[in-house]
Amino acid sequence: MRAAALTLSLLLAFAAATAAPVSAPDPVTEDTLLANITRRAFDDPDAMLDELSRRWPTHAGPGQPREAAWLLARGRVLLAAGQAEAADTVAAQLMAREDGVDRAWLLRALIQERTGKPAGSLAARALAGLDKRCPVGDEARAVRELGCDFRSNWEALRLLQREQSGQGVLISAEASVRRALALARAGDDKHLAALSLGTLATILQAQDHVDAARAEIRAAQVEAQGDLVAGARVRNFEAVVERRARDLGAARSALEGALLLAEQAEAPHLAAQLRSNLVDAYMHLGLLKEAQAAGQKALPVLQRFRDKVYERGLHHNLAVAHIKLRQFDAARQELAKFSEMPGDPSDLVPRARELRELGDTWAEAGQYKEALAAFHDERELNARTNERNRAAALEELRRKYDSAAKQRDLNLLSRDGQLKDQQIENQRLAQQVGIAVGMLLLLSIVLIVVTLVRMRRAQARLTANQSLLRAQSERDPLTDLSNRRHFLAVMDQAAREARSEGFRGALMMIDIDHFKNVNDWHGHAAGDSVIVEIARRIKAAVRDTDLVVRWGGEEFLVFAPELPGSDLAQMADRVLRSIGGTPVETGEGPLRVTASIGFASFPLGGSAGPGLRLHWEQAVNWADMVLYKAKAEGRNRGVGITAVEVPDTEALGAILQDFDAACMNGQVRLSLLLGPA
Repeated sequence: MRAAALTLSLLLAFAAATAAPVSAPDPVTEDTLLANITRRAFDDPDAMLDELSRRWPTHAGPGQPREAAWLLARGRVLLAAGQAEAADTVAAQLMAREDGVDRAWLLRALIQERTGKPAGSLAARALAGLDKRCPVGDEARAVRELGCDFRSNWEALRLLQREQSGQGVLISAEASVRRALALARAGDDKHLAALSLGTLATILQAQDHVDAARAEIRAAQVEAQGDLVAGARVRNFEAVVERRARDLGAARSALEGALLLAEQAEAPHLAAQLRSNLVDAYMHLGLLKEAQAAGQKALPVLQRFRDKVYERGLHHNLAVAHIKLRQFDAARQELAKFSEMPGDPSDLVPRARELRELGDTWAEAGQYKEALAAFHDERELNARTNERNRAAALEELRRKYDSAAKQRDLNLLSRDGQLKDQQIENQRLAQQVGIAVGMLLLLSIVLIVVTLVRMRRAQARLTANQSLLRAQSERDPLTDLSNRRHFLAVMDQAAREARSEGFRGALMMIDIDHFKNVNDWHGHAAGDSVIVEIARRIKAAVRDTDLVVRWGGEEFLVFAPELPGSDLAQMADRVLRSIGGTPVETGEGPLRVTASIGFASFPLGGSAGPGLRLHWEQAVNWADMVLYKAKAEGRNRGVGITAVEVPDTEALGAILQDFDAACMNGQVRLSLLLGPA
């Protein structure tokens, strides 16, 4: 193979160089050799470990300048062989060297990634030191003159970008991968340049820049020419882009082409990863038997290479395939294996996508209990993602405000200094011309009054800005509705005022049906337009005194104080028809949108209902339960609680454990509203 021949020539060149006792080999040639060994270790770690040990040069012995580079290569090969503990021992050796600390942090970040744990913070720590020799914006000179270890920098940036993408921070991820690309080109490493361009394509596609993403894929294919492994990885990136662009046939073709290149390169580990990706492609094309066959062929290879990350994803895909084939016991076994394998908790966006796919598949198969559990987990994950993004936005607002406040303080100090200078000048002039002390005193009083007035105005502006910041933190930036934080504040205040009387009022939980399809088929801009329009329609359909909250993602909550059940049903019917009555205008054209609604008035009606006291969080759970009842029964409808027949609060809590049974035996009576056809 051409890739193997290139590596062999480099090995022979290095062997010739080490045979000469006069001087050590050129560091650039040596680094290229180590890079090829670590890349080949991905598919043949044992052979590369022997190769590395056999070629270890005398000039890279303990305490020598090049020892750190060889130690890092050894740690990475050990990690490829699944020997994480041995790799960590090498990281400790690097940490003991002054020139190895940054590489030690990088190696430990790679160990974290291999074991399915967050690696971004360790990668950022490595970058903080590595960047001293690789200044941003001058990569070519840094590689040529400053001894920049561009490959280590590239690896740290890859880990950082992976965590940023997993958290949905795509702007930061794009900046990281563009810098990695600049380093790869500065070091003339076409393999890394091809991988950077492929990664950049997936990030651009995630931001709905499909044409730009495909252009980067074409550029990556040019860089990968003559390198079978790089070519296979670029075709894999192409499959990701086409899959997200909804061209499933092109995604399948790209993956099958990538698999052919990997087999030609004799890369079994890479081929197993590509087969794992093919499971998802076949599954979405309805080729379920082919998906299972590809998965069963990939699984033992991934287990042999101890690739927990891809093995975990494969178990998820096989579980979805089993559900589609109505092999529910086999699906549950795959999900149990999936749960046993730890995932990176920072990958919030991919995990939410997995949960949504799982919930939709269970629901399509009629397994509503499992579907509800998956939807609950997805909603909690989305809430965490939204809260993290909201916190980041608030922190940015605070930084901007603090900067403005400091500038105002500097301006006040400057003006105060000018006033003092003026006072001194006035005193000097008064002494020179003999102006009366009374006039000088009067002038001083006037200046003091002006200063006090200005200070009070500045304080008033400061107070107003603080109030504005608090208000903004309790508003949803997209819809300008109240957010979950504001609702919690309202409920806490109401609970303090009601004391032991329990929650009173009506709740309506609203969820846009099949909203994921809007984002997937029409783009996030269309999804945002739908969210804004549905928020407006809900607001118009309820009373001015009612509180409308964007609860998270495509969910909304309406709190109506002192609204009886009959009036609540009428309000729910208005909301249902307002949402689904007319299409929503978007940049992609008009879209038909419907919603599912769950509603209830508290205290709950019934024989013992008026005497039951519920906390507002319990009331939200009841509204949430009937919402999922509406979704499970077909969507585009509303389900409301009319009465609950239980003797006490303890029995009321037991109903939530098996809500469907309680509805069937008459403990809970429901009302049904059908949406517009």
